Amino acid sequence: MTAPALPLRTERLTLRLHRPDDLESLLEVYGDPETCRYLPWGAWTREDAEAHLAKRLLRTDFDGEAGALGLIIEVDGAFAGDVVLFTFESQPRTAELGWALHPSYSGRGYALEAARELVRIAFEHYGLHRVVANLDGRNDASARLCERLGLRREAHHLKDYWSQGEWTDTLIYAQLAEEWTP
Repeated sequence: MTAPALPLRTERLTLRLHRPDDLESLLEVYGDPETCRYLPWGAWTREDAEAHLAKRLLRTDFDGEAGALGLIIEVDGAFAGDVVLFTFESQPRTAELGWALHPSYSGRGYALEAARELVRIAFEHYGLHRVVANLDGRNDASARLCERLGLRREAHHLKDYWSQGEWTDTLIYAQLAEEWTP
């Protein structure tokens, strides 16, 4: 199936594919230790940002090389963060949802608005069966976002993931197509 018509527009956001000139903005977000506190990796260096951007430039569609749709979140033309839906060959018609925001844009509902649009695309455009989100168990803000999205908390795994030098809990949230309402 082909990618949805891009860019996507919501009430306040534009969601577009990554571009080579996003490097500095991505580095500003993912180079911040506080932003990366609950992510599976630490703060990026410039070399990390270049490598990650090269991968993100391939996230153009589920049928593409990366098996993912990664989009930049823009607010009034300014970089605010990014969101991603990626698939797994071992779990057909299932995608994982992820997001990160620039700290100056957090707390305004932008991540929720962007994630809601990706969930809509997952079910309406791609006809997926299930969308999941895997979170660090300490990430209360992302857990609240999942609940506001309508995802159901399915599991709380205790100290099951080695992340940034420590064992961390994982929260699993999910929604089935038949549970989703536009």
